[in-house]
Amino acid sequence: MSPSTDQRENRAFAKEIKFLIDRSTGARIREWARARLVADPNASSDGDGYLTTSLYLDTTEFDVFHKKGSFGRSKYRIRRYGTSDIVFLERKLKTRGSVTKRRSVIPVAELNRLTAAQPNPVWNGYWYERRLLARKLRPVCQIAYMRTARVSMTENGPIRLTLDDDLRALPAGGYIFNHSDPGVRLLEDHIILELKYRFDTPSLFKELAEEFALNPQAVSKYRIAAIAMGLAPAEDASILDDGEMGEAACA
Repeated sequence: MSPSTDQRENRAFAKEIKFLIDRSTGARIREWARARLVADPNASSDGDGYLTTSLYLDTTEFDVFHKKGSFGRSKYRIRRYGTSDIVFLERKLKTRGSVTKRRSVIPVAELNRLTAAQPNPVWNGYWYERRLLARKLRPVCQIAYMRTARVSMTENGPIRLTLDDDLRALPAGGYIFNHSDPGVRLLEDHIILELKYRFDTPSLFKELAEEFALNPQAVSKYRIAAIAMGLAPAEDASILDDGEMGEAACA
């Protein structure tokens, strides 16, 4: 469940539950997690945090944003950790609270291949390029944030807790990452807590939910960013839904 150096093309399913919490609660949970979980081995050498930047893709009609048909179950993005010279082409598929991912690693310099009119069958991103063309997807916005990640191994497999803070977004300028423009700050007073695990809710996460009186809330960084920047206005500007919430609670 650690992201940066895991270059497997297919990622096993996981349960995923999100919470939108205030900054004060987030600080307390961060200290709680540091006392009980170890730092993500792929985080920076001097701590448990790292910069995550993603390009989110959608159609000209914003079918992903409006969750139209199959667009509501899958999300395509291109992810970069820090200023690495490699990026991950990702498809995230969510069904009934379980998440599976398919991802391929390419050099940043090869992102321009995604603008080709015909996919290249000998390229590592061939499957991804084919799907973008078939679904008529293109970069819409860039979202960056600082992620704190803590992990552990249990008898039922790995578990992972992340806190995403200082979210910032800007319109995408194509298949490029812009690290010079800070963009629009999102969720000024809140951060996003995410719990990932296999099968049943780990006892440690039940303890966390009880201690901090946590209630799951489906949160989509992409939807928040699109609304904030006026890229895809929703009828209800308070919509944060990311589709399936997963389990009703950590109980």
